[in-house]
Amino acid sequence: MDVVVIETTQLGDRSYLVHDGSVALVIDPQRDTDRVEAAARDAGVTITHVAETHIHNDYLTGGLELARAHGASYLVNAADPVKFERQPITDGQTVRVGSLTVKALATPGHTHTHLSFIVDDGGQQAVFSGGSLLFGSVGRTDLVGAEDTLGLTHDQYTSVRRLVGEAAPEAALFPTHGFGSFCSSGPASGAGSSTVGEQLSSNHALTDPDEDHFVQELIANLTAYPSYYAHMGVTNAAGPGPADLTVPESLDAAELLRRLEGGEWVVDLRRRVAFASNHLLGSVSFEYGTSFSTYLGWILPWGEQLTLVGSREDVEQAIRDLSRIGIDSPDAALGTDPHALAPRAALASYPRVGWDGVLAGKAPGDTVVDVRRADEYAESRVAGALNVPLHELLRRLDSVPAGKLWVHCTSGYRAGTAASLLQRAGRDVVHIDANFDDAGPAGIPVENAPGSAASSA
Repeated sequence: MDVVVIETTQLGDRSYLVHDGSVALVIDPQRDTDRVEAAARDAGVTITHVAETHIHNDYLTGGLELARAHGASYLVNAADPVKFERQPITDGQTVRVGSLTVKALATPGHTHTHLSFIVDDGGQQAVFSGGSLLFGSVGRTDLVGAEDTLGLTHDQYTSVRRLVGEAAPEAALFPTHGFGSFCSSGPASGAGSSTVGEQLSSNHALTDPDEDHFVQELIANLTAYPSYYAHMGVTNAAGPGPADLTVPESLDAAELLRRLEGGEWVVDLRRRVAFASNHLLGSVSFEYGTSFSTYLGWILPWGEQLTLVGSREDVEQAIRDLSRIGIDSPDAALGTDPHALAPRAALASYPRVGWDGVLAGKAPGDTVVDVRRADEYAESRVAGALNVPLHELLRRLDSVPAGKLWVHCTSGYRAGTAASLLQRAGRDVVHIDANFDDAGPAGIPVENAPGSAASSA
């Protein structure tokens, strides 16, 4: 048995191609299936089966299209209310994939109908745990609904114990979530690989002997998750269509100007340093990188037309990333010189400073705006800062006071987007492009929660 990992760092997820040298099973493929097909070609194997561990909440699956393209059996839990043909599979059922035996195991918790798969080649085992057992933690249990969270958290505790009881301690563990995904909960580790045996000795879901304590602790530590998750499960149950990764023709200057003046969402993909110094007035900054699609899908109104502005390479990658969360067919203006793209459009800029710039330039009546999540703010914050999490900013603009706004986050990324949104709304902004951990040492007064690591440092 060989396992090929297809990593989607932008969403913190992994898909897998599992094969015996001849035929292959694909588990939890992302919507851009060309990466899976390339892996199959490189391995010289035929895809005969595709399996889903659950109806995903954080991305659109490519499973249905991949199965159709290869005439493969599509293994989906018989209890999932999907609207397409599949090969229903149930708890305890086994399927042969060449020389491999694939056993489905019901592991509810992340969702009610979650499955894990134990693959055996007669000599070794591999466990594909989806959003059940992760490296150091488990999948979050609050995505189905608030009324289900308590019961699902108890289910998660029971499920991971059943899973490790069915698998050999030396079995390699291959979760779908837990590599930065918001589908992870608790203290997920930064490990790149693990085994069932390692998790038995280190995973809090397996080492905590008190189920009620585990449940209370996990629920207490659940944080905000992207709003676009609300659209993923519904679309996955209906069966997403194929991803269109085509880069459109570049908009002409007149059309780009019309969109800016009409208040449409024009998204600048350049680095936040370049955006701060010179950009099209009315555009917003979503620097292309690993966090791009998560924050854009979380922050901007769902379903509205987007225009991406940037280099062809960045636009091409952004289109791929957005397709994974169901944002299809954005338009584009290709180029990195704002004036050349729309010579008649107004240009804008705003100051970008470090913490020393805050000390030197902030006036007594100015406001520091912290756009980190509420849990981050509660742990440690600039004294007197106003917390407006980035994902709440558009609907809370009226609560942001007048006057100069000094905007910060953890690293500068979210603050760059927030500064652009505030400027678009007519506010006077300064982007604090600095690490929050450096604020205290720089002389900025910082308040820490009692008992926090920061307060004892």
